[in-house]
Parts: sequence; C-alpha cells; structure tokens
Amino acid sequence: MQEEDLTNLENENNSEVNTSTDEPKIIQTDRDAKDGQNKCPKCGSTDISLNQDNGKLRCNFCRHEFESKKIIPDTDEDLRNLEGEVLGSGAQDIIADVDDVLTFKCSSCGAEVIIDTSEATQARCHWCRNTLSVNQQIPNGSIPDMVLPFKLKKDIAKAEIEKFVDKRKFFAHPVFKEEFTTQNVMGVYLPYMVVDINAHSKLSGQGEHQVRRYTRKSGDDEKTYYDADLYDVKREFDILIDDLTIESSADKLSNIPSEKTNNIINAIMPFDTENSVNWNANYLKGYTSEKRDINIEQLKGIATNQAKDIARFQANKTLKQYDRGVRWSNEQLDIKGQKWIAAYLPVWLYSYQEVQNNQKKLLHYVAVNARTKEIMGSVPLHMPKLLGVSAIVELIGIIIALIFSDSDYSWIFALAGIVYFAYVYFTYRNTHARHYHEKVTKATMENLKKSDIFVQKLTGLTNSKMNGANNTNVSNKGLLESLID
Repeated sequence: MQEEDLTNLENENNSEVNTSTDEPKIIQTDRDAKDGQNKCPKCGSTDISLNQDNGKLRCNFCRHEFESKKIIPDTDEDLRNLEGEVLGSGAQDIIADVDDVLTFKCSSCGAEVIIDTSEATQARCHWCRNTLSVNQQIPNGSIPDMVLPFKLKKDIAKAEIEKFVDKRKFFAHPVFKEEFTTQNVMGVYLPYMVVDINAHSKLSGQGEHQVRRYTRKSGDDEKTYYDADLYDVKREFDILIDDLTIESSADKLSNIPSEKTNNIINAIMPFDTENSVNWNANYLKGYTSEKRDINIEQLKGIATNQAKDIARFQANKTLKQYDRGVRWSNEQLDIKGQKWIAAYLPVWLYSYQEVQNNQKKLLHYVAVNARTKEIMGSVPLHMPKLLGVSAIVELIGIIIALIFSDSDYSWIFALAGIVYFAYVYFTYRNTHARHYHEKVTKATMENLKKSDIFVQKLTGLTNSKMNGANNTNVSNKGLLESLID
C-alpha cells in the first residue's frame, strides 16, 4: 500500500475531544406560539386529536384535517456550516424553581383553568368545555421543540406485545403469566435530545493484514498459525452526524439492571425523527408524556462518546484490507459545531413489577416503537424451572460426551446445560439489547485522508485476530460516568 497525502496527526491522548467555548445560539422554536385555545382552522373548534392513519391533526367536530409545520431535515450542507453550539429554545436548561402549575384564562368564557404541566399540557374549561393548550415553552422540561406523532395503532402494538410474550411463556414466572394483560399497554411520549454534529476525526494506530494461514503437527496435535503484514495506519476526515438520538430522562438513562430494564426502551430506536413536526399540544391528546429532567451539559459526555463510536465505524469502511483488525492508539474528535433539539418520541409501553417474597424486585418493560413497530422486552423468569430443565440438558450432554469420549470435541456436549441456560436467559431478559447508534445513525464521511505504511512481516502468530484490535469497539459510558466527569 502506498502513503496518500496526509497531514501529520498530533500525538494526543486517547479520549481527547475539543469543543467550542462560545455562548450557544438559541433557535426560538415557539415563536408566535400562544397559550390558550388551539382552534381548527376551518370551524374554530378546540376539540382536536391525532389521526394515526396519516399523522395529521383532525377536528373532531367538522372532521377537517391539518398538520403542524414539519421540522425541515438537515442537509449535508446545513451540517457542514454548523459551527459552535446551537440549541432549540425547548432544549435550554431546566430551571429548578419554575412552577409546574399554570393558570390560563379561557378566551371563550373568561373562566380560569389550571394546568399542571408535570402531568399534562392540556385541560378542558369546566364551563364551556373548550380545550386549553400550553404552547409557549416554559423552562421546566415539559414543552419540547418538536414532536413525532404516533403512527402505530394501539391494537397493533398490543398484538405485537402479545406475540412477543407468548413466545416466552414456557419459562415465564407463573405469577406473571397469570397477571399479564395488554390492557395495561400505554402510549407514552418520552423525552429525547436529537443532536446534529459537525466534527473532524483523527485516528492513528496499527493494523494487520493476514497473508498466510497454516497448520503444524506436533505428535497427534495440530495447531493453526498465521502470518501477517503489520502497518502503521492513520485516518483523518470530516464527519457529519445527523439526528443522533439520546434519552433525556434520568430515569430511562439509568442502567442499573437490578431495578429496571431500561435498556429495552433504548433498544427500540432509531425513530424517523426527520418526520417530526413543531410542538403542538394536540398531538399528546389521548397519550401520556414524561417531561425532560436532564440538561444538555449532563448529556454531552454521552453524545461525544457516541459520536466517537460513529466516527470509528465510519473509518472501518476504509479498513477492509486489515482483516485481522486495527488497534487505534490515538483517537481525537474535534467538534466544530453541534445542534441540540428537544423532542417527544412515541412509544407503546407495557410494564410489569416483579415481586418476590412480598418485595419489589425488578420492573420489566416490553416496548414498541410507535413509528417502526420495532419491539423489545424483558419477561420475568421462573428460575427453578429454568435451572431444572438446564440440569436435565446438562446431564444428557454429559452422557453424550462420555459416549463420544474419543472425539476431540466431546467436551462441547458437557457444556450443553450451561449454553441452554444462557440462551433462554438472554432470550427472556434481553439484558444485551441496545440501540446500535454506531451503525444506524445517519453519518457522512468527507475529505478523507489516509496513510498506510508497511512496518514489518509477522510470522507464527497463534491468534486469528490482532491482539488489542479495537476498531469495532463501542463506548459503554452512560449517564453516571458522564456526571462524574
């Protein structure tokens, strides 16, 4: 391989990130918004709700349909020009002492109506029955910049949840099977931050390319060896990241597996956020919502680590020749610009509190993405039954291993019970499930510069992959670690 034009990469610390320190620019997303009555543009009724068939708002009086202005998707050119820190007005810091309870005067009859924004963004006037809405943003996290309407109907979501649970009923806890009902499924708008990033990535390290694979005998034993070419590898490029999505609720970001199966909710991403519309309280009618309780500063660590993951995986497109892997020793991400938009995204959610010995043990979720129908869940296990069946499988495996003891692979059967237990446990609990942000987030790599310099030939290697290869690693850093930093 020949070296291509590349400016020398500075010898930076492995986790260095540079960001702008300028004051953020605020985009006022509630401009011209007025609290009070959201009226049908045709008849003036305030009885408005979402038509899930087409995502439009529908007047329940005259049946006229309309929609809020759509959030215009960012183009690559928009992201290239993104500099500094840009915030939607709904993404600004939460002010702790802001009162959640607001009082509105009905413009139809003059009555005063109270709305507790910690629980709802609409209320009916108790005199004239007109609906009053909170449209102006207040700094308590309850009003986002945009909302992605529900698309999947409740009956379909219930059917998907039933199908998911039915496949896992054999080892499910008997109390759970008795109490399970999809009547408890709720439509919830959960709070997220949608982040655009314009950055420059620099990576340097070493990579190995396999040139030979062979075996050698030593008595009756046979061992596999590998020869490989070692290269110094450098990559430098601009990266545009579009709509990286991060939960903005401390409760849902907490990954303490002994309390809640929050990873289940994370695993149903991504959402088609490009179809979001400007905030309108009528989209929430008939659904519940959970307001944001985390500020951007607390989420920057997560966003930065996920952006580095995305850049690392984008670089993999240029590393196909390194079939034994690449070990990056230095990674640098210079963030030139970032934009944060607060959003409500729709989820159909079933929850179940597992109780053992009259004590709450674990809150299980089965969640359905209300746009894509992606589903993930956790089902309580009946451990005595699983352990008993696994023991039987293990016993059968040991017997088979003894029968075929002359085979070099007979030991595999002796692990049958352990493998069976692990397979069932992960199928029911899905503790490994997560959102693959590094693969599915929209990203564009531009202005690539690369260098591949041959170092030496390595012979007689016993590992099939490069020691310490990390080009397919992702960060597991969560909210707790980012707060510590």
